[in-house]
Amino acid sequence: MKTFLFILGVLVAILILMVALAILLTPWMNKWHTTAEERAAAFPGDDLVEAPRLLINRAVTINAASDAIYPWLLQIGADKAGMYSYTWLERLTGCEMAKDEVLRSEWHNLKEGDLMKMCAGEFAPPPYIVARLIPNEAVIFGHKDGDKWAETWQFILIPQSEGRTRLVTRTSTTKIGGAWVVFNRIAFIMERKMLLTIKNLAETGHR
Repeated sequence: MKTFLFILGVLVAILILMVALAILLTPWMNKWHTTAEERAAAFPGDDLVEAPRLLINRAVTINAASDAIYPWLLQIGADKAGMYSYTWLERLTGCEMAKDEVLRSEWHNLKEGDLMKMCAGEFAPPPYIVARLIPNEAVIFGHKDGDKWAETWQFILIPQSEGRTRLVTRTSTTKIGGAWVVFNRIAFIMERKMLLTIKNLAETGHR
């Protein structure tokens, strides 16, 4: 009995530690590699969600011009280039995911109102809707509740000196609490990998 209680106590302590770390790390995850100026900036698509309850900003510096990065953003989708993230982890959940990380012109005819699938198979969360496109500047996806935008996922390209570009993602959402707390932790892991993969593809000119 004492052994059981000891093991149970250790497990509870580990769980408490994991929850505490998640809470402490949340501010860092929600502003990963962004500057105060970027977090305060007004970006295309900010007007879509009327009263977001949570803003998440993440960024990466890419040693390439915006027109070399924009095509990779157009190809995001489970039935196209994939999500540029951990495909093996996505498939563990039963989510079919392409991983065709090459530039294909047939995927560059994206238009507002098109769907961006999160999973290619029948088991899938609701797809994102292409909310707005600004060539070489922004690709904005979103979800709607009825006729109003409840969430947007913005990909913003900001030119820098010496031919570099800042790729900033911003999530504006009305969905918080409950399962969304867990989802946002997982989303950080996946989105961080996505940004780093896009950086690598654009810098290497992978075709």
